[in-house]
Amino acid sequence: MKELQERLLKVQEELKAPKSRVNGFAKFNYRNSEDILEAVKPLLAKHGLCITIADQVHEIGEIPYIESTVVISYETERTAVTASAGIDLSKKGNDMGQRFGAASTYARRYALCGLLLIDSSDQDPDSKDNTKTVYKKKATKQVIGAMKKAVTEGNKQAVLDKIADYELSEQDVMEIMKGEWAIKLLEKHGYERI
Repeated sequence: MKELQERLLKVQEELKAPKSRVNGFAKFNYRNSEDILEAVKPLLAKHGLCITIADQVHEIGEIPYIESTVVISYETERTAVTASAGIDLSKKGNDMGQRFGAASTYARRYALCGLLLIDSSDQDPDSKDNTKTVYKKKATKQVIGAMKKAVTEGNKQAVLDKIADYELSEQDVMEIMKGEWAIKLLEKHGYERI
């Protein structure tokens, strides 16, 4: 185990995995599991290490969750880190595969961060309340009502042209843009719930 630990320590010291992705809607930088894997693969090869990742679905009560285990090995030595993420079965706008995939991605990222000692606490989107999006002007009831009316009358593009000028919650946008269409708008601006 000592040889594995020494090699893993070198990888942890040399690894640079910056938060190079930008969520334009909620205004934060982040890294995903693919970014981490891309950064660590050359270091694994350099130090003769191998990583494998496996997911398992579990349930607590009636709540399903994904448990991702990242195993790093050197010859016959190995160590593992596990992380879990709940699966939101009620999430609208995503099919079942997307819901499970989102939970898997989340759990894998945190298992990799644990194994490789990557600190995700600096402006971590998962520790923030991302449900309120701040725009430039305060949206009054009259403004929201006018936007709803415009959408109902078929003027979605006019609302799209103005919506970014106002401070609106996710729920406000959903009500104005009539549900499913709003999800597409939110996703277009980089909003993602895990």
